[in-house]
Amino acid sequence: MERKDIQTRNDISLLIRSFYEKVRAHELLGPIFNQAIDDWDSHLDRLTDFWETNLFFVRNYKGNPLQVHIDVDRQFEGSIEQLHFGNWLQLWFETLDALFQGRYTEIAKARARSMASTMFMKIYQSREKVTP
Repeated sequence: MERKDIQTRNDISLLIRSFYEKVRAHELLGPIFNQAIDDWDSHLDRLTDFWETNLFFVRNYKGNPLQVHIDVDRQFEGSIEQLHFGNWLQLWFETLDALFQGRYTEIAKARARSMASTMFMKIYQSREKVTP
């Protein structure tokens, strides 16, 4: 199969649905995502909006993904670690490389890498510190 670049919302939807199929089956990530998300169809549509906004600057996404991830970390008692984000990125890159190639594919990788680093640091900083 010849791979093309990400060009349309349908391409992003394919990416998101393929990627989260892997996430849901992943031994470390699956339990967190499957417990935190009740309505997968609407969640996948929302993530498609998010990535369409991030890649093509189409103003479909409205929300605060950082706060959502901070809330999930609290739900899981501060157990989300850098390893989770590393596994997430690995699956993201694998999915992108299997389906696409080109400029927007590389932008999607770079933005995900940046988001993962920033999000983990913000989650970590949001945790209440207990002083002895």
